[in-house]
Amino acid sequence: MAFRPTDPTGPTRRRLLSRGSWPEARFLGDVLRTETVGGGLLLLGAVLALLWANSPWGDSYVALARWVPWPGGAGLHLDLDLAQWAADGLLAIFFFVVGLELKREFVAGDLRDPRRATLPVVAALGGMLVPALIYVAVNLGAGGSGLRGWAIPTATDIAFALAVLAVIGSHLPHGLRAFLLTLAVVDDLFAITIIAIFYTAGFSPLPLLAALVPIAAFGLLVQRRKTWWWALVPLAVLAWALVHVSGVHATVAGVLLGFTVPVLGGKGGGPGLAEHLEHRLRPVSAGFAVPVFAFFAAGVSLRDADLGAVLTDPVVIGIVAGLVLGKAIGILGSTWLLARFTRAELDENIRWADLLGVALLAGIGFTVSLLIGELAFGVGSTEDDRVKTAVLAASVTAAVLASVVLVRRNSAYRRIAQQETRDADGDGVPDVYQERPVQGG
Repeated sequence: MAFRPTDPTGPTRRRLLSRGSWPEARFLGDVLRTETVGGGLLLLGAVLALLWANSPWGDSYVALARWVPWPGGAGLHLDLDLAQWAADGLLAIFFFVVGLELKREFVAGDLRDPRRATLPVVAALGGMLVPALIYVAVNLGAGGSGLRGWAIPTATDIAFALAVLAVIGSHLPHGLRAFLLTLAVVDDLFAITIIAIFYTAGFSPLPLLAALVPIAAFGLLVQRRKTWWWALVPLAVLAWALVHVSGVHATVAGVLLGFTVPVLGGKGGGPGLAEHLEHRLRPVSAGFAVPVFAFFAAGVSLRDADLGAVLTDPVVIGIVAGLVLGKAIGILGSTWLLARFTRAELDENIRWADLLGVALLAGIGFTVSLLIGELAFGVGSTEDDRVKTAVLAASVTAAVLASVVLVRRNSAYRRIAQQETRDADGDGVPDVYQERPVQGG
């Protein structure tokens, strides 16, 4: 959130979603370019899983997902099948990158400024609270275990959302892009907190306390940058294993490790180690870890499903309504309330229709939503299969609705940009017909 006075002699008016700093814009551009590819691979993994699971060879997909590569690891709680390794292991890489992003935002990004941080934090809270309330309202009278999934529609998939925005939003204002990125980062922070607090089973405090030792050692080594760098991976693996044994979801270890990495550069200036590691690991996360998780998480078979029962299931209705309607109402409504009661107003280059499109885009809840569904109902359960169906349907619906709104807005901004290019000097005559002076001659 950014504020600036419109009249230095009159009452101060606050501007929402104004342009951020140049380093922030450059970082955002790098993220958008990467997430476009990552979002495409994520979609490819999900589509391949759906096609395989619903093909005549669907049983082989299930057998692959349930194959346990290390049966002898039961004593360390590591007798996991491939689907669990993807959710607990590979997603730890994704959450490590998320931890780096979070720390960068709070130390050197827009979230370090309370005025800029207010809007995405409030919008993220509204975008999580309203979907959760809608889900609870739908499932409250249904009984059973449905209420355990209340957090499923609260998450926004940063890879998918940014990929869609990068594809269709070539001329949208920078403030919208920065808002979505920061909103998604804050959303991830709250989602991690929810997983750690509400979806921890069989909690054992001693392994968790023991995990603090390798995490602290990891933090000390990253402060020294090149000294003992080869020990970082073993320490990270040990921290992950101890957190996993404690009963807390192992991906939390990735976030804690990311928080230990310094953001600011040394005496010579330049980017810090957090940005360096993020550039190194983001391709691994977006190009491999998350698509593989999507491949094992999205493969729900609809061949023998009772579509009538699926469509009337309160869990399915709650997830779809929460992601498609709840996210849009929560984000747009909280932003409007902030503007209403703080005398804030949108930046002059942004309209409420633009914000509606981004709010709808935040209803794409894939990676973390599927993960919470597995934690809430158990992998392979009937409820988990229906969660996958609901998350996929809601994410596609939200993406389509957001695209309809944002494509129209993008066309409007493109026409404005073309008009400004033709008449840069404002004399009403297109510059293409004017003789331009030779610069420097």
